[in-house]
Amino acid sequence: MKSVRKIIEINEDLCDGCGLCVPDCAEGSLKIVDGKAKLVADNLCDGLGACLGACPTGALQIIEREAEDFDEDAVEEYLADLKKQETEKAPTMDCGCASTHIQTLAPMTPCQSANKPVSAVPSQAGDSQLTHWPIQIRLIPPHAPFLQGADILVAADCCAAAAPDFQQRYLAGKVVMMGCPKFDDAQAYIDRFAEIIDTCNL
Repeated sequence: MKSVRKIIEINEDLCDGCGLCVPDCAEGSLKIVDGKAKLVADNLCDGLGACLGACPTGALQIIEREAEDFDEDAVEEYLADLKKQETEKAPTMDCGCASTHIQTLAPMTPCQSANKPVSAVPSQAGDSQLTHWPIQIRLIPPHAPFLQGADILVAADCCAAAAPDFQQRYLAGKVVMMGCPKFDDAQAYIDRFAEIIDTCNL
């Protein structure tokens, strides 16, 4: 049944496809399709706007229009189907974006370091100090094993380019989490760090 009611509207020109709105919708009515947030179905959106605060670009707003009535039974069925699909999903292939793989990178042993091929051109960089992947704040899940009891370095994306000795000078022995303080959603990061602190004994 249709009625005029409150429902989410997505401005695709403003949407950057970050996906931060998706987990904030408890009904699962939003998903990323072709790099843009989309409303899965009118009857899955309750129109309360829980997703609005997650959007860093202001692409989401609540409007009133004719739409299918919100259907709690449809929501439960849809969420159950999503959970089933997630359970049956095939393992991630070793290709595409590496952020889909949570990795702890072991440092070289003294033996490995001694036997590493030497470049004809001397390098001042030294061995990589990076111990984990991913490194973007929005991509690191709060339950990532490398966060447990970690000494965390929060850095801007541009630091690695601005400081040539970034790894050796700042990163050694630390877990790095990088983001853009100018363009990223500060509140989303505050919420993420609060969850990490609660989860990871920091």
